[in-house]
Amino acid sequence: MKIIGLTGGIGSGKTTIAKMFEEQGIPVYYADDEAKKLMNTSSEIRKKLISAFGENSFLEGELNRAYLAEQVFNDPEKLKIINAIVHPEVDKHFKNWISQQGSEIVIQENAILFESGKKDLFDVIITVTAPKELRIKRVVQRDQITAERVNDRINNQMEEEEKIKKSDFVIENIDLEESKKQVLQILQDIK
Repeated sequence: MKIIGLTGGIGSGKTTIAKMFEEQGIPVYYADDEAKKLMNTSSEIRKKLISAFGENSFLEGELNRAYLAEQVFNDPEKLKIINAIVHPEVDKHFKNWISQQGSEIVIQENAILFESGKKDLFDVIITVTAPKELRIKRVVQRDQITAERVNDRINNQMEEEEKIKKSDFVIENIDLEESKKQVLQILQDIK
């Protein structure tokens, strides 16, 4: 089984590309979505988050995402703490998920694949790119936030050029038909 990492900056279209792979019968594990679910359901994570960030980490039994985001946004040390709590649980969950797949190829979509030091877990890494202006426009529309806030998020991520250098394949996601051709070519190359 080949394990593929799919990454890219905010607004690059990682999820759109992941869905194109799914259309080709490739199972995709969405690391960010699974992390959010685990943060709400894992008693182990809940206990550690409350210990590290206080009772306000959960409101009425639900993860208080706004509070935690505020805690870690401009504090790299607190971000390291939350990642150290959540990532090991996501890794365990992913390994279990892989064991249940009957496919010769699986993909993990992961926005912070390189930043989290997980590069070596993958046989192949694909980075999705798009021009910065287009990425900002997509996120403004999707999340209903200002371009300035999107730009702040982009500036907090690893430079796209650095991700490209560390990747085996790059998909430039501007035109959906062209992106789909790139997905099919990459699948052919991997197989």
